[in-house]
Amino acid sequence: MPYLGEFEQLILFSVVQLEGEAYGTAIRQSIEERTGRVVSSGAIYTTLGRLEEKGLVRSETRGGQPGRPGRPRRFYTIEPTGARALMDSWKTLEAAAAGLVPRLAELADG
Repeated sequence: MPYLGEFEQLILFSVVQLEGEAYGTAIRQSIEERTGRVVSSGAIYTTLGRLEEKGLVRSETRGGQPGRPGRPRRFYTIEPTGARALMDSWKTLEAAAAGLVPRLAELADG
């Protein structure tokens, strides 16, 4: 299973959340709203390209829709391999943190 970096995980979670409506700007907004972090569109598209090369997402270009004119957009969908990789990453983090969150909170408080 491919290793996923933190930013790749954030993008994949956003693709899942946006269910069929995941395109660059929507993914960026989702990440910013959910994390409070500002991310660049360039970083989003570079990472999406890498995820697509790895076979973790697929994309399709759709033109303007009735009542929503505009230039075509590339929409992304998570592949089963991507979903498995994201689940594995999540399970690994959960296992590593098991029982440590209270101690971590103490350490964070000083």
